[in-house]
Amino acid sequence: MRAEAQASVDRINAALDLLKTSLNWDVALRRLDELNARVEDPTLWDDPGTAQSVMTERRRLDESITAAREIQQEMEDALEFIEMAEEEGDEAVADEGVASLEALAERADRDKVQALLSGEADNLDTYLEIHAGAGGTESQDWAEMLLRMYQRWAESRGYKVAMVDYQAGDQAGIKSATLEIKGDNAYGFAKTESGVHRLVRISPFDSAAKRHTSFSSVWVYPVIDDSFEVEINEGDLKIDTYRASGSGGQHVNTTDSAVRITHQPSGIVVASQNDRSQHKNRATAMGMLKARLYEAELQRREAEATGEYEAKTEIGWGHQIRSYVLQPYQMVKDLRTGLTSSAPGDVLDGALDDFIAAALSQRVTGEKVEVEDVD
Repeated sequence: MRAEAQASVDRINAALDLLKTSLNWDVALRRLDELNARVEDPTLWDDPGTAQSVMTERRRLDESITAAREIQQEMEDALEFIEMAEEEGDEAVADEGVASLEALAERADRDKVQALLSGEADNLDTYLEIHAGAGGTESQDWAEMLLRMYQRWAESRGYKVAMVDYQAGDQAGIKSATLEIKGDNAYGFAKTESGVHRLVRISPFDSAAKRHTSFSSVWVYPVIDDSFEVEINEGDLKIDTYRASGSGGQHVNTTDSAVRITHQPSGIVVASQNDRSQHKNRATAMGMLKARLYEAELQRREAEATGEYEAKTEIGWGHQIRSYVLQPYQMVKDLRTGLTSSAPGDVLDGALDDFIAAALSQRVTGEKVEVEDVD
């Protein structure tokens, strides 16, 4: 077999293996049979909510299984096509077969990433919080760079982005900000970005032009509605109101309409200042708190399933997931997967899909990678 054809076959087989692993193939096949049987039961529609849930699960599962089977069949057909062309000495036809394998490998890679979104909340919209770490203006500027990066990433995927909360920095940048990102699988894709992000650069705020290291944290959690049951004891809440602030426009208000809610047992803090109505901001913040508590439960169950659960409420500094080095060389390195990019400018402009796909794949395979941080 030609080397280029073998390379495509290897990519396709790797994608199929990951697809089947993510689906838990044998279990998925049995589950689809069960769902097909339920759909044929006319009593299912006595409860429209349950029926809709069953239909949604069935559609997503059927699409993933069908995609894997089609890729497998098309690969086998292409290989047979190439073999026949080579036996007949028809190089032009063989080249067509090789090209079709390359196109199929691209499709398999896309379907692989889509199939990795198998979590119960992956299809939901998402909140994305950014908080500057210690370091004053330098870290606050880095937090604003991350805010721009995620806005660009979301917009590149056709998602709708709204600013829910914005706390301006003392001299530049931001202390914190919260985005609401709406679109298909927004939470599923963004969830791997939770963690501490580290920046190394020559500081524009240092007259001596020394190299500085800054940290900011990102927290991602799904937007949920009333169908998700999350119990909150009002006595556990500390609710503060304050005047909205920021860079101008929608972020500035002249009354104490912004709302901050602290869930004292967990230490979770959420805030909203997107609306001029304190009542509406309080409702938004309560929704965010429910979503954070729901996300914490998702993380706990996932960690228990992989035997890695540790009771902790916040990510501590020093536990960075990715380093961005702008000087003296150019590199972005993910410390979970080992994936690197020599184009940090592109990454900071929103080119995050490769990092997200690698992190999603790692969650499915459970493979651990020993990665050294960059200086």
